[in-house]
Amino acid sequence: MKYFSVIWSSLKRKKTRSILTILSILVAFILYGYLSAIRLGFDSGVEVAGVDRLVMQHKVSLIQFLPESYESRIEQVPGVDSAVHGTWFGGIYQKPMNFFSQFPVVIDEFLDMFPEYVLSDEEIEAWHNTRTGAVVGRTTAERFGWKIGDRIPIEATIWTRKDGNPTWEFDLVGIYDGADTTTDTTLFFFRYDYFQEARSFGSGNVGWYWIRVDNPDNAAKIAREADQLFANSPAETKTQPEAAFIQGFAKQIGDIGLIMTAILAAVFFTILLVAGNSMAQAVRERVQEIAVLKALGFTHSAVLFMVLAESLLLACLGGFAGLAISWLMIYTMGDPTNGTLPVFFFPARDVALGVLLAILTGIAAGIMPAIKAQKLQIADGLRR
Repeated sequence: MKYFSVIWSSLKRKKTRSILTILSILVAFILYGYLSAIRLGFDSGVEVAGVDRLVMQHKVSLIQFLPESYESRIEQVPGVDSAVHGTWFGGIYQKPMNFFSQFPVVIDEFLDMFPEYVLSDEEIEAWHNTRTGAVVGRTTAERFGWKIGDRIPIEATIWTRKDGNPTWEFDLVGIYDGADTTTDTTLFFFRYDYFQEARSFGSGNVGWYWIRVDNPDNAAKIAREADQLFANSPAETKTQPEAAFIQGFAKQIGDIGLIMTAILAAVFFTILLVAGNSMAQAVRERVQEIAVLKALGFTHSAVLFMVLAESLLLACLGGFAGLAISWLMIYTMGDPTNGTLPVFFFPARDVALGVLLAILTGIAAGIMPAIKAQKLQIADGLRR
């Protein structure tokens, strides 16, 4: 720290350039924070997928149905604890942009399979006692201002009613919270018996099955045995870990992780060029001063350290400030998609990675100018 005053004075030498470079780095790290939170939202299902859960779907496509009768046969496979079916409903609330996922489920089986969805005993009892009852995650409830007791109309895009009416009405009996911050609280669940009774087609068919296994180490073996059970049947199956199923489902709209990585790589490459150019220019402007320092007794290592430290200070001022502002904006302004993402926060691991990126940016931008300053000969520097 004994060289800090010299390093700080070097940064203040060209204040406008230093400020603009810091601001460029700051904006890059704000973008990094937001993209990290958005990527977490898209990957949240994968993050919290149960290692002891498998998903069985139709072998051909997810849009192909499976018979409801498969459930009892699945539960007979050695190593299977339980199975519960799910079906994509795909309805619209008021207008198409109000998107959220809806699923008809069997209450007790579903809650047993997914303990991360937390409801009170009173809400569960009300769900049992209300045939048109439904529960929704807190994120979606807050998004639309719903409260328990509200009647929610959902216009079907797939499942019309037997009476020809495309609008299904549900009574909101519960609002679930997540067991932790990564739990998806945007989903809407209603009773399968109500759905089965009222739908105009597809009676006795479901979309897929969630399967809990007693030992995750045997999941691959159990998946193969479950699929063999329905081989050569009219509805052959494909069983895979829940995380793989969710990831495949999300990738139907594109590989979000790859897109985010490509954007961030382009941004940080540009910032690296900006910061590197600033440091190179700063060293060129101070060649005589560096030569004087060496003449006064500063070692080559000390000069290398001071230039590299100046670059690190520049990058860390912008990077750390950007991370802090990004964190503040995420937690105060919330989800920019207005509640469409299941979760939206700046994860601690990405904050730590951001700190590391700021340090690496400073090192990468300053290493070449620092080596050039280290190798500078006193006579050459004084002649300029």
